Amino acid sequence: MQKENEQNNNSQEQPTQLSLNDQMLRRLEERQHLIEAGINPYPTHFEVTHSSVEIIDNFEEEVKKPVAVAGRIMTIRKMGKASFFHLQDSAGRIQIYMKKDEVGDVTYDTFKLLDIGDIVGVKGFTFKTRTGEISVHAESLELLTKSLRPIPVAKEKEVDGEKVVFDAFSDKELRYRQRYVDLIVNPEVKQTFLKRSAIVSFIRNFFAEQGWLEVETPILQPIYGGAAARPFTTHHNALDMKLYLRIANELYLKRLIVGGFDGVFEFAKDFRNEGIDRFHNPEFTQVELYVAYKDYNWMMKLVEELLCQTALAINKNDSTMFLGNEISLQTPFRRLSIIDAIAEYTGKNIRGQSEEELRYTAKDLGLELDPKISSGKIIDEIFGEFVEPKLIQPTFITDYPTEMSPLAKEHPSQPGIVERFELIVGGKEVCNSFSELNDPVIQRERLESQYRLRLRGDEEAMIVDEDFLRAIEYGMPPCAGLGIGIDRLVMILTGQDSIRDVIFFPHLKPE
Repeated sequence: MQKENEQNNNSQEQPTQLSLNDQMLRRLEERQHLIEAGINPYPTHFEVTHSSVEIIDNFEEEVKKPVAVAGRIMTIRKMGKASFFHLQDSAGRIQIYMKKDEVGDVTYDTFKLLDIGDIVGVKGFTFKTRTGEISVHAESLELLTKSLRPIPVAKEKEVDGEKVVFDAFSDKELRYRQRYVDLIVNPEVKQTFLKRSAIVSFIRNFFAEQGWLEVETPILQPIYGGAAARPFTTHHNALDMKLYLRIANELYLKRLIVGGFDGVFEFAKDFRNEGIDRFHNPEFTQVELYVAYKDYNWMMKLVEELLCQTALAINKNDSTMFLGNEISLQTPFRRLSIIDAIAEYTGKNIRGQSEEELRYTAKDLGLELDPKISSGKIIDEIFGEFVEPKLIQPTFITDYPTEMSPLAKEHPSQPGIVERFELIVGGKEVCNSFSELNDPVIQRERLESQYRLRLRGDEEAMIVDEDFLRAIEYGMPPCAGLGIGIDRLVMILTGQDSIRDVIFFPHLKPE
């Protein structure tokens, strides 16, 4: 039975001739004709000397500059003894002109078997056509990859004097599922990911220039911690033990501060077993930074400087458009405690309220709450529903109740409040920071309190990590910590309204 099931699974994975459309069948026939003619449809290499953009930017009218360029055929105009096609490489597009008399019968016959989507290498020289288009006059052409699937190519038509695009590859879900096709036919998508890479590089260099060390910490963890979230679980066969994909890298980075580093940071893939929407993906990227002898006030100034400089470096501007709002990243940002923010936007003063009173306030505001959640979660629900979406311009929300932040240090002049901030931009949290709790006795009490919340049914409450407690029992200096959501920051700086537009391969429901 098992063998039969394996055969059935394999048969489902293998494409059959019945699943191929007419165009694919024709391309398979062309592939076979090429092989029979002694032409390898998939050779090993081609020496490229110039990109399309380099050819265009450095064009000299009087010079027939020799070039070798490679890329994908995006348009074809096949004629009798001369043809044009546009070749797209990683930088852009360039037109290729080819004459049968110059490339020879074999090459030209090969060209007749090529389609849009095929990848070719061309050697020739630069020139400008009568219509003024900088092009390459082909002296030779080599097929590098025969494409078996037709790519969707948008067609343009002039209607009432305006260009109208037909058959664009625009279905959002299909674009996310087939990002490789999306990148081929929608060049603007690539710009978002080039900016993403530049943003990460800028932040990395900004931190490194301060003398802080970039490190790596475990993704597979025996105990997960550092955030309030449900984890993904797996099993290590050799050790016969349950492991978790990390939800944060905080507790390991703090161990390194205990070990004597003054500043450490890590760009981390973290994983949280939660819902998927425009602002959440179960696998996401954040950078966490921990600096010894600093507090959250110092960290707020650092975040202001970092975000303003990043925007200027990436966009040449300290403002950006996000979700239809122009957002200014000029410093300083507004600062507002979470209690004052709730009072300002709801008219409710919750300072000092008991859990029962908070439930009554939430009910009066129209919120339906899970009876298992505690005071901290109730405040979080009120803030998330009535305040956060209204904070469009960058705003530091500070000074959270202790229960909401079990890893943060208590405020020296406000009992029951910790030194914590979240930066809200465009109605969404972008980063989170604490003056880190380094008293091991209080930290144990806080984690044990979290464990009691788990017993009440709060699946996102933290668990006791005895090794982390042992580490800070050796002594951790005063420390400021920071986590920045890279995906959301990229959304803001590139003006994208969905996290799926800034992740190459976002998680989706099965097809």
